[in-house]
Amino acid sequence: MITQQHKSGTGFGAHSTADDVLAGIDLSRNTALVTGGYSGLGLETTLALIRAGAHVIVPARRPAAAEEALRGVPRAEVHGLDLADLESVRAFSADFLDTGRTLDLIINGAGIMACPETRVGPGWEAHFAVNHLGHFALINRLRPALTEGARVVSVTSSGHFLSDVRWNDLHFRDGYDRWLAYAQSKTANALFAVHLDTLGADSGLHAFAVHPGSILTPLQRHIPHHEQVAQGWIAPDGAPAAGFKTPAQGAATAVWAAASPLLEGHGGAYCQDCDIAKPAHTDDMLIGGVKPWAVDPDAASRLWQLSSELTELDSFI
Repeated sequence: MITQQHKSGTGFGAHSTADDVLAGIDLSRNTALVTGGYSGLGLETTLALIRAGAHVIVPARRPAAAEEALRGVPRAEVHGLDLADLESVRAFSADFLDTGRTLDLIINGAGIMACPETRVGPGWEAHFAVNHLGHFALINRLRPALTEGARVVSVTSSGHFLSDVRWNDLHFRDGYDRWLAYAQSKTANALFAVHLDTLGADSGLHAFAVHPGSILTPLQRHIPHHEQVAQGWIAPDGAPAAGFKTPAQGAATAVWAAASPLLEGHGGAYCQDCDIAKPAHTDDMLIGGVKPWAVDPDAASRLWQLSSELTELDSFI
């Protein structure tokens, strides 16, 4: 069953924080994994889950930085993982499976935005490789550890407004555009959730895509100050524009999707502001919503097959 994209009236909204949406939810018996869980929204996500009682595993490309960010935080566990390197994904996953532990919640939050043209692996464009293929491989590798009723949350963005999947030029062989590269990867993140939910539904596994909103975090490190001013994201003094969220507000939709009982029966949904998002009827990314190409089940199936071929992985066959 395909979830209809319409608000359900959760009582939460754009100003709700991660702690707000987790109030009264006990995660003390849950183990979560948060990629990118030591910086920006990921750090806020990790801390909120821990305050709700969860044990949180944080795979990190920079383990030393992650250890420092989480120093003194109880029930946080750091391991090395580079999503741009499928061998690193394999090694991390194998080590985790060897422990015999299980996972109840996974939030795929690590990513890159508008970076200079970069090639990884066999020449893959870096946004598509890191933001999508690395997470695709990770979930397929970790599937044996997922508990019945586990949830996987894919952090996407209203950036998907700018591009569908470029089926004929995934890796920008015909000319690189950093914003379209980011946009394609965010569409892929949303489609990943759609098809993962379809494949996992019989075993109780559900997946959701979430747009966290507009927030200033280290994700924007490749975007010069003057460009952020020109985009209307910040004032010349660096103050965030009106409508931008705090990191605690930005983390709210991801943890809500990971843990809230209000999403039962709505697997595969694209979520925003701690609710199911409405279809986008404008091109205003600050208003948000979801474009049809990011929730198209046929496109989601096609992307899954393509990703399986590229990574040589599909644990759902």
